[in-house]
Amino acid sequence: MSNFEGCQLPCVPKFSMGIVSPIEKMPLIKRIKRLLAAPWNLHVKQWLKQAYYTSVRWSGDSSRQAAAKSFAPEIPFKDGDLVMVRSREEIQSTLDPFKELKGCAFLADMYQYCGTQQRVLKSMQNFLDERDYKLKKVRGVILLENIICNGTPAFGACDRCCFLFWREEWLEKV
Repeated sequence: MSNFEGCQLPCVPKFSMGIVSPIEKMPLIKRIKRLLAAPWNLHVKQWLKQAYYTSVRWSGDSSRQAAAKSFAPEIPFKDGDLVMVRSREEIQSTLDPFKELKGCAFLADMYQYCGTQQRVLKSMQNFLDERDYKLKKVRGVILLENIICNGTPAFGACDRCCFLFWREEWLEKV
């Protein structure tokens, strides 16, 4: 994809003013985490996931998949629907050891919304993956109104206000 007309994303490196907290001023543990984040996520974690899912296929252990299927909504969510975020225990029963369901991560900051009522902003069909600038299709991923990411423990606070991705299995219609 080379035509980004109408998209600000390719301009980000040009208007940013540098790194917020230089790596040499951070505590040693945080520096190590940040340095290893990319190789871990791009290589090691992918290999571990592949090994895990292969072992699940061989052993036939599908308890997490069964839990997720039992939570899947019969009628798709529509924009504006009122939903209840499932309990922490229900959501954890659907997650693999990588804290993901069908590739969608459930972040630690999302637990604060368990048991709360929220409104559906949008049921996603596709999104721009900024890692490779490709538009990707998605099914079963929901954006909730006013629920945004504020950063990560490894990289710190972020003012970008990206919406958190929610699997439909983690939500139920009110």
